[in-house]
Amino acid sequence: MPLMRLYALTAIVLALKMSAISIVQGRARTAAKVFVNPEDAKMFAGTAVAEEIAAVQRASRAWMNDLENIPMFLILALVYAIAGLSSTAFIVYCVVFTVARILHTIFYLNAMQPLRTIAYTVGALTSFALIIHLFVGFVMVGGD
Repeated sequence: MPLMRLYALTAIVLALKMSAISIVQGRARTAAKVFVNPEDAKMFAGTAVAEEIAAVQRASRAWMNDLENIPMFLILALVYAIAGLSSTAFIVYCVVFTVARILHTIFYLNAMQPLRTIAYTVGALTSFALIIHLFVGFVMVGGD
């Protein structure tokens, strides 16, 4: 699979994963019939509250963790794809990072430790390996 195609697939899967968190939040709100926006409470015949329920807060923290990790990986992966470095390594980076982030979300939403930390660490180490590969293979060696 050409690098840009794999990059596009990775970005799409990660975007869908992040979108799923929004669905989890919406379902938690409507199931509990508790909303921080009064107009939502009125629309869905619920109760307006000052603070989100615990399930929505947990999903929000998983979303924020994604925002701290996924954009950086996607930027680096795009540079890697444009640089045209090893296809095999790129497949490994994209698959491992994507699976780690999906598992991290599942473990986060279900309060599963130490699995959440393991999944996070695998994703972070994958990003770090990608950084090193880019630095050595493209910046230091001088790929064109």
